[in-house]
Amino acid sequence: MSTFLYELPTTGAISFADICTDLTADRAYTSHLAETTQSRANLRGVLKETKRTDGEKDYLRIILDEYIPQLRSLVDCVAHDEIGLQSEPMFSWRSTLSAHVFHNSPRVSLPSLHADYISSMLTYAFALSNLARAIVTSLGPYEHDRAITDSDRKAKDEKLNHAVTFLCKASGIFSFISDSALPEWRSSRNGGLSGVNLPADYTAEVNGALAKLSLADAQSLAIRKLLSKSAYDSNVAPGPPLPKSHPSPALVAKLHLECASLYSSARTLAKTPGSSSDSGDVSVDLRRYLADEAAFHSALAHKWLGVDAGESMKGGDAVGFLSWAHKELEELKDGGKSLGIGKSEKSRTLRKCKVAEEMESVSLWLTNYQKANDSIHFQPVPQRSDLQSRIPTGRLAVDAKPYLPPSPVYGPGSGEYRRRKAEEQESTGPGEKEPQVAEVGQYAGAGSYF
Repeated sequence: MSTFLYELPTTGAISFADICTDLTADRAYTSHLAETTQSRANLRGVLKETKRTDGEKDYLRIILDEYIPQLRSLVDCVAHDEIGLQSEPMFSWRSTLSAHVFHNSPRVSLPSLHADYISSMLTYAFALSNLARAIVTSLGPYEHDRAITDSDRKAKDEKLNHAVTFLCKASGIFSFISDSALPEWRSSRNGGLSGVNLPADYTAEVNGALAKLSLADAQSLAIRKLLSKSAYDSNVAPGPPLPKSHPSPALVAKLHLECASLYSSARTLAKTPGSSSDSGDVSVDLRRYLADEAAFHSALAHKWLGVDAGESMKGGDAVGFLSWAHKELEELKDGGKSLGIGKSEKSRTLRKCKVAEEMESVSLWLTNYQKANDSIHFQPVPQRSDLQSRIPTGRLAVDAKPYLPPSPVYGPGSGEYRRRKAEEQESTGPGEKEPQVAEVGQYAGAGSYF
């Protein structure tokens, strides 16, 4: 399976030298403001370029790795009164996850440096997810290639694992935005975010949903990697019996159950009242993707529960679970919910082929266990409600990688800042006392701006 394809945003130009004032006596931050402006201009240029090209945009990740620490340093400098703001800055970004009446990405203006920080991190997580998708696309269905060598297959397994890592990192970033960055933005402004027209992309609920989506996409790829060897071994003779290299069907079922649960929880979060805004609800493409993936992985979980029952000589349960899986896949094939991934017709076609492929596999297993039950086991086929009560809880194969804010490259907390303060201390005469600087929070309004 592939992963969700995000439309990357674009942003307007801004010069930090025009909106910031260096409050230090020796103007220690003038060059840093210029460098931060240049890094943001580089980011803006790369985002504009991605609108016209396809492929792996690893250089976008590199640009963001440079800009985000600089922007975070600027935020901290303002909070500690090292740098002042001439007025509240406004940053223009396109909201790419909000549904819009004209089906395009609306441009919104968002106040404060925190808005640009969150927008940049959102872009970073989108870029990581798209990079993972590009890796998966480049690999193709390699495990079904009968001519592939074992070493080549393992090399592609490792590339697939890189995609899993990118998605786990993206999940951590989305969680950080939801749990930390958005509350910090709210607390940094007098009056919070009251009156700010926030797109759906900038709500805690949607970022929580995206964290679950990314983790579910990562888990889906991890399952594929787990089944890589057995899928290759099944090329000659698909269907029963399972090759010796195949992992436990019960384990595979639990992994798919967890995927279905994550996608379903993400869809619920994306549909909550808090996930909508004046700029629109979450895009239809995203909601459809979550619904489709939840249904697809639910069907695969029932498939492997059926195989596990069949391999344990429980013919009735095997027929019941596999019939259930076949019906679910049939509904997906006929467009019961949707088969859209992003806006790509090619993606929809590939998805339909994958569903048809799984239907064929389920049919093979169902036919085999149906014959065995009719001729050997003679067990009754349970009702769906009985089967439902026997479904185990899901199991995670991967974990989100927690996002750690970058270390400051300048300003409070940076090595440069500590050196500058040490030099100031040394230059203070023996009979002189260094002026005391009030800490943030020691006077009304300290650390807050606008």
